[in-house]
Amino acid sequence: MARQIEHVGSTSVPGLCAKPIIDILLMVTDAADESTYVGALEKAGYALRIREPDWFEHRMFQESKPDVHLHVFSQGTSEAGRMLCFRDWLRSNQADREKYAHEKRELARRKWRHIQDYADAKSSVVQEIMNRAGADEQ
Repeated sequence: MARQIEHVGSTSVPGLCAKPIIDILLMVTDAADESTYVGALEKAGYALRIREPDWFEHRMFQESKPDVHLHVFSQGTSEAGRMLCFRDWLRSNQADREKYAHEKRELARRKWRHIQDYADAKSSVVQEIMNRAGADEQ
């Protein structure tokens, strides 16, 4: 089932402001083959909340205590690589970590109808940082 498990998201970057949500990246052989991992994750207390077959076969499971978002991708998927690249870049680059924190704080002051709206609002600064990190070259 699990090919690689990584702590990602803002809580994985020391010193970065973050919502109290832990994001975990789980890479499996084939995320589309739910029969190989969904049952085990449900037995462990995770509930499938999002299924996005058109976006890298992404699945997102949630556990409520603590609030954990478990993102499932197939191993080798470019989006999983981008998540790891972003995390590693922010861990090692103070200027971009501060830039991202500033953007997050500014956006946190607003009211959002959906959490995806908040995520979308961060996309330009995320892309700017990803360009410096060379994420698309990996």
